[in-house]
Amino acid sequence: MTLEFGKTDELTNTQRAPLGALIAYYEAQKVLKPLELVTLKAKKGEFDVADKLYQLILSILSDCKYISEVNTKLRPERKLAQVKRIEQFAEQSTLSLALNGLSQTNIDQLRLAMRQISDKSSRAKNHDWRGFLMLDFDLSGLPCGKQAKGSKKGYFAGKKTGLVGN
Repeated sequence: MTLEFGKTDELTNTQRAPLGALIAYYEAQKVLKPLELVTLKAKKGEFDVADKLYQLILSILSDCKYISEVNTKLRPERKLAQVKRIEQFAEQSTLSLALNGLSQTNIDQLRLAMRQISDKSSRAKNHDWRGFLMLDFDLSGLPCGKQAKGSKKGYFAGKKTGLVGN
């Protein structure tokens, strides 16, 4: 599938184009295929349980802090749904009922599926642990000296963070 991103004159457009690219990647690489391991004996409806779980992941990526936000943030995105080859995303009540219907066995299946997804896409899992794994979470932009191990000159836009006491 080829995706094109750009401006259109259409009245409806998506505000979540990067998520569209991510969906296309997930589909092509079958990244979320392990979600099919979760089998639910509930009434099927329009979406199976794997589709509902997939949409829950997309809702998180769409910045939905609560399931109730699906109806305002994800469901109206019909262009985005077309990337997933569906007419539109499920309603929040449908997703909520799916979560409520999960048994302990289903949760174990979901845990296994998420482990498989994580293992496949984790860069840390493939790290050579004979050496160190360096993580830098310092986003403060504070100055560091040349003696700081691994330091490099960089650029921070906007106001610089001043030293304490200045």
